[in-house]
Amino acid sequence: MSYLRIGDLSKRTQTNNETLRFYESKGLLEEPRRSDAGYRLYTEEAVSKVNFIVRAKRMGFSLKEIMELLSLRVGREESTCGEVKMMAEQKLEDIDQKICELMRMKGALEQITEACCGGEESAVHCTILNALDDEF
Repeated sequence: MSYLRIGDLSKRTQTNNETLRFYESKGLLEEPRRSDAGYRLYTEEAVSKVNFIVRAKRMGFSLKEIMELLSLRVGREESTCGEVKMMAEQKLEDIDQKICELMRMKGALEQITEACCGGEESAVHCTILNALDDEF
């Protein structure tokens, strides 16, 4: 079996060494075996696992949620698609809530930005700063 050192795993997964060590410290990656010189030695499974983690992060899953997904991935025979789908649907709800909050923030910012003259006068009269001082 051939092993990868941390730099090789980093290149193959387009992550950095610190991220890989962080995943290891959080239990997302098992502690790898060590060479006689103390280098971390990773297997091909580590490449797959890191890629899985990176893709899950891009979809908005937290590290805790990724840990759950990884356990479902390992125990595929005992897990159901329904369990995985339920996690994905919950993440979609979370994302929808964030989008609503961002749209609310955007609307409020547009409103106070449009009210600002943007001129050269003193910021004492700036409608943006005044709106931020007050609840709107």
